[in-house]
Amino acid sequence: MLAETMCSAVSAAGLGIAAVTAYRKRFLTATRIAAYSLVPVGLVLTGVVKWVSDIAFKPSVWLGFGLLGVAWLLFMITRAVERRGGGSRKERRAAARAARGEAVEPAASAPSLGAGSSPQAARARGKQGKQPASAGAGEDFSDIEAILKKHGI
Repeated sequence: MLAETMCSAVSAAGLGIAAVTAYRKRFLTATRIAAYSLVPVGLVLTGVVKWVSDIAFKPSVWLGFGLLGVAWLLFMITRAVERRGGGSRKERRAAARAARGEAVEPAASAPSLGAGSSPQAARARGKQGKQPASAGAGEDFSDIEAILKKHGI
């Protein structure tokens, strides 16, 4: 009831401002103000204001919004875990079939990382291919020395 009264007062004030604006011979602006001032009364008459006030002041509605938020959060968590877990659903199914000894078709859309198709295997190959730090250390320092000499240090 209070919301309807406030909307009516806002509309009346807007129509008053539109009348004053029309009196000053600014008809286009007055028409625009009148259009905006009729919106609150239209919302009251269509029932939108009652519907919004029912939503805003019912705890069960807010509980429903909270549950929708929790559901969305759970979906996002499962997506993040799935992406970190190593591959898509097709790749996990293929790995499960291989573990059971069934024939596995190579995945056409899966990116190839070499002999072992898992990211862990790629990391292991990357660690094996690295040279010891002492082998390339002289070259690194020569670059640094050249830069320091260039700047007169």
